[in-house]
Amino acid sequence: MGGVSTVDRAERVPKQDRSRATRQRLLEAAVSCLAEHGWAGSTVSVVAERAGVSRGAAQHHFPTREDLFTAAVEYVAEERSTALRALFPEGAAGDRRAVVAALVDLYTGPLFRAALHLWVAASNEDQLRARVTELESRVGRETHRIAVDLLSADESVPGVRETVQGLLDMARGLGLANLLTDDEARRERVVEQWAGLLDEALGSC
Repeated sequence: MGGVSTVDRAERVPKQDRSRATRQRLLEAAVSCLAEHGWAGSTVSVVAERAGVSRGAAQHHFPTREDLFTAAVEYVAEERSTALRALFPEGAAGDRRAVVAALVDLYTGPLFRAALHLWVAASNEDQLRARVTELESRVGRETHRIAVDLLSADESVPGVRETVQGLLDMARGLGLANLLTDDEARRERVVEQWAGLLDEALGSC
């Protein structure tokens, strides 16, 4: 009788697991390399070495350099979004300062640094620009949705959507400033100010 034997299934599952684990290591290594070395210093070979796999294995999962790095930034962005929602499983309208601080943290870590290098590279490489523009648009929409949910913001109220987007633009600006100088005290003051502005602008909506 045809079909897959028990032995075949037993061998296939570990192989699928190994393939998934290899892919994840490559994605995480790509973000780390991009954050540390920038686009010019982050080749597929460098990423493969850090991930502990062969260049051939890396290219099996990601045929081109552009495939690897856009997938890496998207993967980690999704992981961060999941973690952000998990911090406030029941929302956080009663503690908007905590939400502002968590959103600012999104833009002060290795992911933001890696994404910034990708944006700069895309501005000079036509082959990369369209992919990064589309990726940034998707990640931006998802981050905005998360902010709206966590803040319990009613975007049917005039000005609320712009207020939430202003918060995200501010957080991105703090992330850029943090690339040069880590001024934690200044960030804390800005977070406090924005939390107060949000309470005033959003009220109990």
